[in-house]
Amino acid sequence: MKHKPVIRKVRSEAERKICAKLMAGSDPWITLGITNEMILRTLKDPLHETFIVLIDDQIVGTFVLQEKGAFTGYLKSIAVKKEWQGHNLGELMMAFIEERFFSSGTNVFLCVSSFNKKAQKFYKKLGYQEVGVLTDYVAKGYDEILMRKTKGPVLKK
Repeated sequence: MKHKPVIRKVRSEAERKICAKLMAGSDPWITLGITNEMILRTLKDPLHETFIVLIDDQIVGTFVLQEKGAFTGYLKSIAVKKEWQGHNLGELMMAFIEERFFSSGTNVFLCVSSFNKKAQKFYKKLGYQEVGVLTDYVAKGYDEILMRKTKGPVLKK
């Protein structure tokens, strides 16, 4: 990489649309039948924070975080442009996410589609463990594997 990647929150509707297009044009969203419009609704939800990864002012990755809800510290979505995969951007994004969530809590949660073996291997390499399976969660016929990386229980003695 010539220039250092920059991670920041989405600042405009135009950036949000680029993020939605990036996700909608790749798996698991294609296989699950999740459309660009559905993703845009998620990115506009005030419970979610959307971030981008920029290299030379080009959006090369995106991720969506949810800090409140059933699982505090939930990575809702993550995507890297196809031509930027294999450049350690996933590791960079996950380090950012973990630093953010672990600064105020003890867990990071995410779901990965059962058919997405490459992503499962990636998360396991980073120390995530399977904690459950959500059958037909997003779409009929496809399970989501709930994974967690933890620094300990939520309640401290």
